[in-house]
Amino acid sequence: MSERFASVEDVTERLAERGYLASPSVATTVFLADRLDKPLLVEGPAGVGKTELARAVAQATGADLVRLQCYEGVDEARALYEWNHAKQLLRITAGRGETWDETRDDIFTDEFLLARPLLQAIRSELPSTLLIDEVDKADLEIEGLLLEVLSDYAITVPELGTLTARHAPFTVLTSNATRELSEALRRRCLFLHIDFPEPDLEERIVRSRVPGVDDALSASLVRVVNALRRIDLRKAPSVSESIDWARTLLALGADTLDEAVVGETLGVLLKHTDDISRARQHLQLDEADARR
Repeated sequence: MSERFASVEDVTERLAERGYLASPSVATTVFLADRLDKPLLVEGPAGVGKTELARAVAQATGADLVRLQCYEGVDEARALYEWNHAKQLLRITAGRGETWDETRDDIFTDEFLLARPLLQAIRSELPSTLLIDEVDKADLEIEGLLLEVLSDYAITVPELGTLTARHAPFTVLTSNATRELSEALRRRCLFLHIDFPEPDLEERIVRSRVPGVDDALSASLVRVVNALRRIDLRKAPSVSESIDWARTLLALGADTLDEAVVGETLGVLLKHTDDISRARQHLQLDEADARR
């Protein structure tokens, strides 16, 4: 396998060129996943950049991004492949008079095979990045399937044989930890936990993604976001919501954060009515304390 990154510093620089500011731990783990040819399991709260990391790696390496979005009920047909039964039936109808052996050789070919994300990544003629997103939402049976596929980067199609990857994809699995993943899957992967970034890094991320926001406003914005994360909310504001809030403030022409602006735009950061009410109470208490 050809190596995608020359060093940890190379990871940091090339991801930054694509707008992803990686912490040292993130850059190091990405480098090791590449060097050791291991899938990378990335866990953490929603909106901290897990999916974006896979996109940035794909862009930095010039690889196609192949994405399997997991959900409850996703099955092998949606993850691996399925046969185009309607087209096969038409072919069988058109070939009346042929023996079954002749018909079978015709209908079980690439022409009738519908490749889904896992098979697409395995059969890619060029290097690819495989994103298995929110794997914790899938059933346990899918974990077993992933163990088989990721062990050798090969898929067996009974009618065609074993299909082995020409280029092993750089594989990223993301999880919001809504359920515990199996130990077998965890052992197969390198593990990376991404939490909310430190304030200085989050400020840099905001300024990078929203260039029109100045240093003072980004610092104030991150300070408020971090204050909200410290209270008991159903859904704490994520980095992506910090970026959305910065864009919102820029669109409104706000160059400072005052009580009116914060109150009018809390819906950008928080998505539940009780969270917004709790945040208003918390921020009012903070303001009262500050005046004492």
